[in-house]
Amino acid sequence: MEEISLKAQELFNIGSFGVTNSLLHALIVSLTLMILAILFSGKIRIVPGNVQSAIEMGAEWLLELMESMLGSMKKAEQYFPLVATIFVFIAFSNLSGILPGVGSLFIKHGHQEISLFRSPAADLNFTLAFAVISVMVTNIIGMMAVGVFPHIGKFLNFKSPIMFFIGLLEFVSELAKIISLSFRLFGNVFAGEVLLTIIFFLTPYIIPLPFLFLEIFVGLIQAFVFAMLTLVSISLHTAVHEH
Repeated sequence: MEEISLKAQELFNIGSFGVTNSLLHALIVSLTLMILAILFSGKIRIVPGNVQSAIEMGAEWLLELMESMLGSMKKAEQYFPLVATIFVFIAFSNLSGILPGVGSLFIKHGHQEISLFRSPAADLNFTLAFAVISVMVTNIIGMMAVGVFPHIGKFLNFKSPIMFFIGLLEFVSELAKIISLSFRLFGNVFAGEVLLTIIFFLTPYIIPLPFLFLEIFVGLIQAFVFAMLTLVSISLHTAVHEH
């Protein structure tokens, strides 16, 4: 049975920088998405085909959802690229984790065999990096929307001891977002990989199929949840000026 490793395994080094199987997988997903975007951008037509229609319907649905949360279509269009990019990248990363070869191709590294590819979100470093980026970007968006000092004033407020304590709680909540975002995504994806590994080892034929479909569903849901939580943070940080 394949050894289940909690952390990503190092494949090779570039100088002093170690390239892990999850990082290699994430780079391949990134390059694939960029190539698909370039190819698709050259085939956009006024009268859309089936694929273009499906993408436009999905984008329109997401824009309407963002409008309902942000309060205006202008803000929805402004932050659509960020939210859509987060969803698409995490969704593709999760779905690519169940492709043939992922978890079943091995290379020699020292005295052990390690998996060549590993789902990026099954590496806590990946999810932690995404969570940090999400929290940092949403706070920068808040500064751009309401002003630097008014936004920072939510966290550093010396008007009274109560306001200072509330600001401290706001700061702790931002740190808690990083932890919750990273561990939620990592926990669900890693648990799914462990489940599939065990099921394929015990019953390698028809029985794993329902679990594969479940993993597809969970991968899409987790990408959507991450994107929506980022959207909620944007909504909270940009709505302050309206009060």
